[in-house]
Amino acid sequence: MIELEGLTKRYGEKVAVNNLTFTVHPGIVTGFLGPNGAGKSTTMRMMLGLDNPSAGAVRIDGRHYSQLKDPLTYIGALLDAKAMHGGRSAFNHLLCLAQSNGIPRSRVDEVLDTVGLTAVAKKKAKGFSLGMGQRLGIAGALLGDPEILMFDEPVNGLDPEGIHWIRNLMKSLAAQGRTVFVSSHLMSEMALTADHLVVIGQGRLLADTSMSEFIRQNSRSYVRLRSPQRERLLDVLHEAGITAVEAGNGTLEVDGTPAERLGELAAGHQLVLHELSPQQASLEEAFMQLTAESVEYHAHARPGGTGTGPPAAPPATGWGDGWQQQRKEA
Repeated sequence: MIELEGLTKRYGEKVAVNNLTFTVHPGIVTGFLGPNGAGKSTTMRMMLGLDNPSAGAVRIDGRHYSQLKDPLTYIGALLDAKAMHGGRSAFNHLLCLAQSNGIPRSRVDEVLDTVGLTAVAKKKAKGFSLGMGQRLGIAGALLGDPEILMFDEPVNGLDPEGIHWIRNLMKSLAAQGRTVFVSSHLMSEMALTADHLVVIGQGRLLADTSMSEFIRQNSRSYVRLRSPQRERLLDVLHEAGITAVEAGNGTLEVDGTPAERLGELAAGHQLVLHELSPQQASLEEAFMQLTAESVEYHAHARPGGTGTGPPAAPPATGWGDGWQQQRKEA
């Protein structure tokens, strides 16, 4: 369990983290969300004792990180996949971590196999692709078989197979009763992975709730109806005290009434329905709604164009293209 109480971090006049209080519970995947500059990385660094708070405290299973003996056996973290000695092999990188935390040498081979790097265990880390570096960082987090795991952008650089793997890994770790805390900007992936959400903006806590409740509270839910007997359907809804809004193409939208109730009304009046579908916003839409006033960095399209610069480069090829190809690209 990770407990934050009044956690605050100031850099001169700027308050990066402002009085954060929340608990990360075991047995579920907790997502950590916020716009760029919200204070997520600073918060995670304070959890691991890499930055000292200006006020407040963080407890890892009741203790400060600095009080943990062999901390990798309590909490494993991936904050920066590049935080390794490029001249060391993957095996030796993990061996150094193991020896400094009283972890058996045999555990190095186990985690290399878990993350799929056994075949390149003797290769130097500086030749690794972004996705392979991520896998090595995840191996380091798993090395001490800890009860608490923290991941910052764990799918960065991974190919679809790798993304599917890390998603299932985090879920399985939580199912074992471990505490899993993950930060990511990929809303679609977070929606598939997290059970609970902690959302911050400008260093302040905005939400601490379940995934379903977060979406419900920060978005509009409605039911879409479409019928060849549209006018009759409108009359039936009106008689039942239900307001329907026309949405074009013969479609009606109804707020505040369950789809089941609408279906029963239509059936009771022998109305044909071509569509009866509950609609709910995505996690991304709910997140944008909640954090609209907390975004620090806004991009604007240039006059006469649709973007602010050249197209983004395609994502890294990741693990699936083979060692030789990745070595060539590195």
